[in-house]
Amino acid sequence: MGAQARHERLAALLTPLLAEAGLELESIEVTPAGKRRLLRVVVDSDNGVDLDAVGEVSQEISTALDSSDAMGKAPYVLEVTSPGVDRPLTLPRHWRRSRGRLVRAATAEGGEVQGRVKDADDDGVTLEVDGRDRRYGYSDLRRAKVQVEFRRETGDDAAD
Repeated sequence: MGAQARHERLAALLTPLLAEAGLELESIEVTPAGKRRLLRVVVDSDNGVDLDAVGEVSQEISTALDSSDAMGKAPYVLEVTSPGVDRPLTLPRHWRRSRGRLVRAATAEGGEVQGRVKDADDDGVTLEVDGRDRRYGYSDLRRAKVQVEFRRETGDDAAD
């Protein structure tokens, strides 16, 4: 079975299972790892993904894979994870899930913008940039990523 066919088969098997758990399939990756393969399943939801949910869905995925031939006969290691902060924001749902977060994006015009995600819908995103709301269509932005903030100043913090 080719890589594309395997990916489609895995997605067809896992997508409904994840939907029952309130999760979405973000990506599937199969990579060689010595004599085995590593199957990495990345899941997400609008409410985030906690470790308990990952543990529960890992068991369900493992059971589903064991009862199918989607991975073939060769041994594999299953890893279920959520997207890291370094995941690029490429889809409207990524932006929606980043509400309140600081992001940096290259613009289609060749510049760069950094701001806090105020709102996101199917057409674009509103960023708070230098205290003002600015609306961008997704086609106006490139290579956007959430910025890691070790200490976020809130209204209370700024008064200290």
